[in-house]
Amino acid sequence: MTQTQRLLIAPSLLAADFTKLAREVEEVEKAGADWLHLDIMDGHFVPNISYGPSVVKALRKHSSLKFDVHLMVEPVDCWLEPFADAGADHVTFHIEAGPHAHRTIQTIRHMGLRAGIALCPATPAEAVSELMDMIDLILVMSVNPGFGGQKFIQSQVPKIRRLREMAEESGRHIHIGVDGGIDPETAPQVIRAGADMLVAGSAIYGKPDYGAAIAALKAGVSA
Repeated sequence: MTQTQRLLIAPSLLAADFTKLAREVEEVEKAGADWLHLDIMDGHFVPNISYGPSVVKALRKHSSLKFDVHLMVEPVDCWLEPFADAGADHVTFHIEAGPHAHRTIQTIRHMGLRAGIALCPATPAEAVSELMDMIDLILVMSVNPGFGGQKFIQSQVPKIRRLREMAEESGRHIHIGVDGGIDPETAPQVIRAGADMLVAGSAIYGKPDYGAAIAALKAGVSA
């Protein structure tokens, strides 16, 4: 992360208390979150099921945060419009989920949303090399997608560094996000490598004080 970039913290709703989702969204906004990360899982692309556009739509009126929708689904294109209509601001999809990433990005941008690409741990940085002129966010999965609470995969740090280099070479402002195993210990590592957006689940929603948890992650900028 360069000195001109601001670190963004996106709490992952997947780790929230599902019996009081509206309040959980409101609380992280008051605590200083920048975006809200919404993990959409289909039980097909990943071995888990989360929630759909109706939940996103219901929560939209409870927050002014940017809704960062992460589609862990296959196929992708049929879900773009439903989540756009539900109130998504950003839509990130997995490059591994289909052969036509360029067309999917065009569709997302045509709807007026910001477009992101997610990379599973085994997918190299160069997989997005032909898309750098179109994307707003690259999300590095530092765990295998599908479940929260997994251990951070250290091999993703060099990938983050390479993606930051690619973003700088493109001349465009592209966020480099990291999702999985983020806590006050791993946050400084990925920030030093070039990440400027951190998705955190249990490191925020698993703590009694959301504001202190977000501040602890942001402290990684100076660590």
